[in-house]
Amino acid sequence: QVDLVESGGGSVQAGGSLRLSCVASGYTYSTPCMGWFRQAPGKEREAVSTIHTRSGATYYADSVKGRFTISQDNAKNTLYFQMNSLRPEDTAMYYCAAGSWGGSWYAGGGPGCSAIMSEYKYWGQGTQVTVSS
Repeated sequence: QVDLVESGGGSVQAGGSLRLSCVASGYTYSTPCMGWFRQAPGKEREAVSTIHTRSGATYYADSVKGRFTISQDNAKNTLYFQMNSLRPEDTAMYYCAAGSWGGSWYAGGGPGCSAIMSEYKYWGQGTQVTVSS
């Protein structure tokens, strides 16, 4: 069992920044893959970014490359998501998720984490991000 609690969401104007946090507790050793997913009303949930918390390998959706950065603090069992240059289309509920390694290897080296939602077993409650123009 892994418990995840997100925080840091809010309302900002376009071009602004937010930093999301996700604190994990429980048997986190079994879930080296963590990620941020988002879902806007009427849209499917999508992977935004993932990280293998031991290898450091990351994945970013094309829509957020160069703007968002995923990072971790293993000592605090905390996942972060720095979101800069926010756009109205970034408006969504953002979810932290954790899962086991599915065997992926990403370019850049080391074990990587899948962007497939079904491979993430544990989910936080979500934090709302709203970006106005």
